[in-house]
Amino acid sequence: MVSSSHEALHRIFQQDPGLFARAARNLGVAFPPPLSTTELSTDLTETQPLERRVDTLLRMETEDGSFVLAVESQSEPDARKLASWAYYLAHVYAKYGVPPVLLVVCVDRRTAAWAAQQVDIGPRQWPSLTLRPLVLGPDDVPVIASPDEAARDIPLTVLSAALHRRDPDADAILNALAKALKGLSADDESTAGTFIELTEQGLGKTPAADIWRHLMAVDLSFFQSETAQKLRAEGQAEALLMLLGHRGVEISGEDRDRIVGCGDPDVLSLWFTRALTATSTAEIFASPGTAD
Repeated sequence: MVSSSHEALHRIFQQDPGLFARAARNLGVAFPPPLSTTELSTDLTETQPLERRVDTLLRMETEDGSFVLAVESQSEPDARKLASWAYYLAHVYAKYGVPPVLLVVCVDRRTAAWAAQQVDIGPRQWPSLTLRPLVLGPDDVPVIASPDEAARDIPLTVLSAALHRRDPDADAILNALAKALKGLSADDESTAGTFIELTEQGLGKTPAADIWRHLMAVDLSFFQSETAQKLRAEGQAEALLMLLGHRGVEISGEDRDRIVGCGDPDVLSLWFTRALTATSTAEIFASPGTAD
């Protein structure tokens, strides 16, 4: 099953195709920024009943010419992928007649080191194909901990947060990203909502995801997008449960489900205020108008 974090690591390049050229600089490879981009079908299935799909496929038009960028999100080493990647590149080249480039985005250093190996395909006397993917892992994307730097390149900061999600720097990156998003105008709310969603997906089920939900609940309360509202509610529910636990208020399984299942930030805010002095969950939920 494809995970949300898997999706975020390649979808960010759909959101901002120019991110590829900026990120590739960290690998010592200079690609000109795209003048225009066309999103291609990721379905590389042939007429035979064998389905092959690349994660993201973009045709880039640059001042140096055209190329097709295939982006693969990889969470762990998988020897079977080497043949698949070689197939993708050969098929794309045959189908579009445009030079292909493979970018593999890896969430951990071990996977990045595995993916970065050059693979010769064919007998040792004369390999017919050589697979040389570009690889972005935690060591290839800088830690962006400054709000000003984050504001200059929000997509790269989202990628930085996803790839450093298990590092000690994750907290600083997320704080910088939240402040950068807060600086966007009201007209950019839709774009901000997309980056909020991609960040949440990219963090997966790590402690950094809890930090992000808290930041969404506190720092971005003015955003009204569905994703922002969902994250805000999740952060408030978590804060409420922590408060009740700290105060020693008994929480039944039913009470916990009610709090976690409430998606209304206003209701959760009311419950939190009552929880500051309540001695039972009955006091928190009591009286008309407070039900979720």
